[in-house]
Amino acid sequence: MFDEILGLPVHPLVIHAAVVFVPLLALIGAAYAVLPRHRARLGWAVVLLAVVAPVSALASWLSGRALLDGRFGGRIPPGVVGERIAEHESLATPLLISTAALGVAALLLVAVARKAGPAPDAATGGRRRAAAGSAGNTTVTTVLAGVTIVLAVVAVYFVVRTGHTGALAVWG
Repeated sequence: MFDEILGLPVHPLVIHAAVVFVPLLALIGAAYAVLPRHRARLGWAVVLLAVVAPVSALASWLSGRALLDGRFGGRIPPGVVGERIAEHESLATPLLISTAALGVAALLLVAVARKAGPAPDAATGGRRRAAAGSAGNTTVTTVLAGVTIVLAVVAVYFVVRTGHTGALAVWG
């Protein structure tokens, strides 16, 4: 299934989805975290990308395994190319885990932020107090926003490093 499409290896085809969707999730998730006034407009994109980005990372991971199995019998070849493939492969799992964690954190942030209600009104100077029941949600929202930002940075780091090492493995 993750081997070939029309005679071409799937991996170089599907990695581009991860290269696009993971940074998009990171960017829009971070924007959602730090721009509460725009959450109503960004929420749908965060939810969509929180699903699509991890799925694209998983497809890339699976197709990479299939490529290694199909081209090299599941073994990393010796030499410089093998070293480059090994480095690329060693980054794939952290990329998948960080992207999945970012997706979960972003979904939780959207859910909690929606329960907490709208952002403080700028017309009142932000002095409107949250109801007693949603004060805890505000703290949870702040913590989840921070976690989302940290995971966004981590996921972007791994997508860039993984892509770079993959390009080096292929193009030297």
